[in-house]
Amino acid sequence: MTAPGRRSSTFTRLLRHGFTDPSAAERLLDGPELTAVRNDPVLLDALGATADPDLALVGLVRLLEAQPGVTARRELLDTLIAAKPLRDRLLGVLGASAALADHLARHPQDWQALVMYEPQDLHPGVEEFERGLAEAVDPVSLRVAYRRCLLSIAARDVCGTTDVAETAAELADLATATLRAALAIARAAAPEDAALCRLAVIAMGKCGGHELNYVSDVDVIFVGEAVDGADEGKALRSATKLASHMMRVCSETTVEGSIWPVDANLRPEGRNGPLVRTLSSHLAYYQRWAKTWEFQALLKARPVAGDPELGEEYVAALEPLVWKAAERDNFVADVQKMRRRVVENIPVAELDRQLKLGPGGLRDVEFAVQLLQLVHGRDDGSLRSGTTLDALQALAGGGYVGRADAAQLDEAYRFLRSMEHRIQLFRLRRTHLVPEDEADLRRIGRSLGLRADPVADLNREWRRHAAVVRRLHEKLFYRPLLDAVAQLAPGEARLSPEAARERLVALGYGDPAAALRHLEALASGVTRKAAIQRTLLPVLLGWFADSADPDAGLLNFRKVSDALGKTPWYLRLLRDEGAAAENLARVLSAGRLAPDLLMRAPEAVALLGADEGLAPRGRAALEQEVLAAVSRADSAEQAVTAARGVRRRELFRTAAADIVGSYGTETQPAEADQGALVDRVGGAVSDLTAATIAGTLRAVVRDTWGDTLPTRFAVIGMGRFGGHELGYGSDADVLFVHEPRPGVPEQSASEAANKVVAEMRRLLQIPSADPPLLVDADLRPEGKSGPLVRTLNSYEAYYRRWSLVWESQALLRAEPVAGDEDLGRRFIELVDPLRYPAEGLGDDAVREIRRLKARMESERLPRGADPKLHTKLGPGGLSDVEWTVQLMQLRHGWVEPGLRTTRTREALAAARAAGLISGEDAEILDEAWVLATRVRNAVMLVRGRAGDTFPSGGRELAAVGRYLGYADGHVGDMLDAYRRTARRARAVVEVLFYGA
Repeated sequence: MTAPGRRSSTFTRLLRHGFTDPSAAERLLDGPELTAVRNDPVLLDALGATADPDLALVGLVRLLEAQPGVTARRELLDTLIAAKPLRDRLLGVLGASAALADHLARHPQDWQALVMYEPQDLHPGVEEFERGLAEAVDPVSLRVAYRRCLLSIAARDVCGTTDVAETAAELADLATATLRAALAIARAAAPEDAALCRLAVIAMGKCGGHELNYVSDVDVIFVGEAVDGADEGKALRSATKLASHMMRVCSETTVEGSIWPVDANLRPEGRNGPLVRTLSSHLAYYQRWAKTWEFQALLKARPVAGDPELGEEYVAALEPLVWKAAERDNFVADVQKMRRRVVENIPVAELDRQLKLGPGGLRDVEFAVQLLQLVHGRDDGSLRSGTTLDALQALAGGGYVGRADAAQLDEAYRFLRSMEHRIQLFRLRRTHLVPEDEADLRRIGRSLGLRADPVADLNREWRRHAAVVRRLHEKLFYRPLLDAVAQLAPGEARLSPEAARERLVALGYGDPAAALRHLEALASGVTRKAAIQRTLLPVLLGWFADSADPDAGLLNFRKVSDALGKTPWYLRLLRDEGAAAENLARVLSAGRLAPDLLMRAPEAVALLGADEGLAPRGRAALEQEVLAAVSRADSAEQAVTAARGVRRRELFRTAAADIVGSYGTETQPAEADQGALVDRVGGAVSDLTAATIAGTLRAVVRDTWGDTLPTRFAVIGMGRFGGHELGYGSDADVLFVHEPRPGVPEQSASEAANKVVAEMRRLLQIPSADPPLLVDADLRPEGKSGPLVRTLNSYEAYYRRWSLVWESQALLRAEPVAGDEDLGRRFIELVDPLRYPAEGLGDDAVREIRRLKARMESERLPRGADPKLHTKLGPGGLSDVEWTVQLMQLRHGWVEPGLRTTRTREALAAARAAGLISGEDAEILDEAWVLATRVRNAVMLVRGRAGDTFPSGGRELAAVGRYLGYADGHVGDMLDAYRRTARRARAVVEVLFYGA
């Protein structure tokens, strides 16, 4: 008896052997089933070597209890102690799988399936498994025989007799034998149906690829044909009955549970298509209707049951189509989009525990390998394997993947698959989630040989391998392109020029020869710069390929690198700042404007890595910087050159932020609020324009008059400028107002003011490396015929006597932007009664506005333009929305303070709040205005010049689509969406503006 307070020596030994509940284990060892061997060190050592000694001991006791008598129990114990192979196999299974322990408790003689240890038992194939299932005549007996075979596979697996790839192959072979047995049961139940048809079962997915899990849906496709002389319709109905029965035999739950679901949803048309088709029907579907992912799925197609000749005919007929899939438009984009969709559909709570589908999971490896197979398997038959690891080895052998990368990926894939196997083996349930319970993690870790600290070591190894997969799965595709143009170590294979060209074309590069030259220029050599570029480029190439113009992205990157390559911070920024490299790739491949701005001052690339580098700076900060730069300059020209340089850099900041926000990044999704993107661009460009004009005004005054101009002078923003809605290519609509200082003759003041205006406009438009700023004063009284500058009194006299209704409408956008603040405020006080007339507009004025709008629509629309796609003047475009909002401001601004704003969206929201427009109509107009503005911004970003309609060129149109959130190949959807949005807006305008 153990003394009180002291633990028995057995208790201590059990702890040392890995038991977590030694007290319970001690009671079991003291029980009648194990009395004869309880002190045998062989048993304790064997239990301690299992994944879960407590689980193994409980399973062993249950198995002994289930034996039919004392003799059978004695035989089991004697064999267990005497035969190490059985001991390791049986206890290994019991310590890893509660489900198989349950099976042994129900079928206590099945332990004898683990006694045999002949060489032919080490790696059984389909024939051996068919013999193991031969006596099964119904679903119940098939399940029992299946579990018996599974027991032997699991035993070899947990003992290390087979590696993870061999285990997966055995599981696929057992599935093949099971499908054949299930089909035989179905045929025996309906011999008249079997006589009418030929039926072939094609394995897909992991079963087809010879890499099945312990518990997985078995994906299949059925092909049927009539036997000679039989009616095809009747034959297909018979084949469908047989296929359905076969699926039920495997899937239905019986007293012995189920085997696994048989899933035929990869067939043409999925669940909506017929379960069985003829070969010609399959072929017609794949030739006409199949999507890219369906050809990807066919990589693993393999005949496994039924009519072998028909199965082989199916594979032979479809194989040529599989290897042409890479020639399809948007092939790589489609495959990558499918991968992203899989990740997006994972519940957030499961994302970090997803072993199969999450980032760095098994699916990343499989997708990357399949993508490369489809691109290069057209010309290289050695790559046409359905098994992931075999295909990866073939890719490395052919130089399509770097050997080191392939070796790391192989190791990671094997580890992740081993984890997946051990997780599923425990309860024989289909799951790909890493458990959270510490006992489960401990069992999995120990089963993988991690004995020192199983939980911590398992988590560390899992995260390490997942990180390797995350890092390599896309690089796998791009790294060999660099190796194709670089010096390689002896014995290292490389892509042939033709293979490199194929891969670049598949990625969407239009000029693969030029792309290879750029890669060679960037990555060749032994300098530190070339070494860093070789690290960066595989990832950058992927981001470029995700754009509408990969060629431009790579060319622009080469230009920036040539300009900045010798500055030590540039490559360090891209290498070390996580977001900088991706942001740069997006910016360089999204169109012409942002790269052109960057090329004129490449050092602005630093903005892409700073924490707040892409945030708008605000008018006060911009004006302070511009005025400081002006004060340091020696002349007005130098000062304005400096101001325009600030403007160029800030335009780049704004464009880059807009592009990154619209495209999204790997860590930050695209901005969902399109209106917020539009407001940010409009506000930032308007603030920047105001600061530039303020600096130019200061420079011109200082150059001629010193600190004080003979007349007070103010610049009033009009149109989009006054409304804080400028786009990248917008002119600055303004009015100039002045007021002579005391004692200065009006003539002298007027001459000074006119000289200031003329010089400002000249300096802002001088040809230089910086984009010009066009200042447009055509909204002034009398238009182009009137003086450029007026005194405040002159404005007052004109507006009192001659003002037309269109001028009141234009003044709705008036806001001081530069110059004398008091004078600007008094100008606004002067025009407020005009733009918000007391009692609103009269009927005549309303009719005049409508007449002007109708004339503008008919006369100003460019010849040949499609009105439905014209973002400014077309139906439902900017003009429609703005004139409708402005009519409400003119009518009701005098009583609704919220309408007294220069901003379209603010005024629309105020009209909605005041009940002047319904919530639904307000949303329709706002959506149309935001979309039209986004299209105009996109056109400027893509083409580098302003435009009011969609580009006609395919690549430019696709780039606009990417900016607006449409994937490659969906520009038609984009145009349809624009027409639909504009059409709905026009219907609202007809009622609210025209009174229809």
